[in-house]
Amino acid sequence: MKYLCLVFYDESKRNAMSDGESQALIDEAIEHDSRLRKSGHGLMAYPLESVHSASTVRVRNGKAIVTDGPFAETNEQIGGFVVIEARDLNEALQIAAEIPPARLGGVEVRPIIEEHRLDFWKEKPRT
Repeated sequence: MKYLCLVFYDESKRNAMSDGESQALIDEAIEHDSRLRKSGHGLMAYPLESVHSASTVRVRNGKAIVTDGPFAETNEQIGGFVVIEARDLNEALQIAAEIPPARLGGVEVRPIIEEHRLDFWKEKPRT
């Protein structure tokens, strides 16, 4: 099963890192991505530009409203994502726990719906 791992953290903490600390984290993330790919778990991983480059589109009454900035008001922002293959949620959570930037914030893990399903919006949330 495929899972999306949304990596989030407070950009101000990331920006406060020294050049050496920042490069060490980048190097660690690249090595981690390489290990994930070699193991067959890593399908795709990309960092994102700063939250200052984000735009949000909302549609209200048939009109698109575009605002600068991230989708939510919070002190943590999405910094990147990783798409993984795991046999179940437990394995996906174990893999997500090893994503290096998770130490600055966290990783939201969500299953990906792989097949096109028209009934997707009718599903009830799991409790």
